Amino acid sequence: MVDPRFGEAVRLFNAGEWYACHDGFEELWHETQGPCRKVLQGILQIAVAHLHLERGNRRGATVLLGEGLGRLHSAGPAQLGLNLDQLRQQARARLQALQQEQDPTGLPLPRLHADCADA
Repeated sequence: MVDPRFGEAVRLFNAGEWYACHDGFEELWHETQGPCRKVLQGILQIAVAHLHLERGNRRGATVLLGEGLGRLHSAGPAQLGLNLDQLRQQARARLQALQQEQDPTGLPLPRLHADCADA
């Protein structure tokens, strides 16, 4: 995806600016069709889950992390030029902590990393 809004949304996601990155990804999501739309929605849900977590809504965070991972489940290891396997692994670890009523803040935040192997 070459759209500069995508790069900015990724930057905001990686900076933990969950609300701002949500706005950027949501705009792109509304304009996207096909399998990339589902990937964008999964990333959006992971971002909003972390916004919920920051605001103390552990239940909302748990639900949205699960939904986001579900949307990303059928995507390959890389899509949109991003390493989705790494994103899924980080989000899954935080989801498991929440499901086990543990504090996920000691775990790495999910990050979006470029994957040069993505065609």
